[in-house]
Amino acid sequence: MTEQTDNPAASAHLDKRILIVDDAAIIRRILKAMFQKNGFTVAGEAEDGLQGMNLYRELKPDLVTMDITMPNVDGISATRNILHEFPDARIIMVSSVGQENVIREAIGLGALDFIVKPLKEEQIISAVKRVLDL
Repeated sequence: MTEQTDNPAASAHLDKRILIVDDAAIIRRILKAMFQKNGFTVAGEAEDGLQGMNLYRELKPDLVTMDITMPNVDGISATRNILHEFPDARIIMVSSVGQENVIREAIGLGALDFIVKPLKEEQIISAVKRVLDL
């Protein structure tokens, strides 16, 4: 499921595909709207880490936003597995969990950034551009 934005001013990033992994549908909708508004393509959405790992293999997106606390497979385990299989994967952790040890673990695994909810569009888009070297 590939979707694009109708905003011609933001079309510069349309070749950058993002996979959103979060168990909360409202968070997925908010992130999707932010990305599309800013010219990114949402390659897919997953509601848990297991689905996120499978979609990563299938879609090979340029970037993943990964929640931490999810059913079935949590974000830390999903990140570990994706990076083990795809060492060049670019993952930004997005979670309401702001504990320093979780942030340290995610970054230690190879996550490139960590954003704490509530989501702020400027912060999210800035992190995505930085991680994608835009």
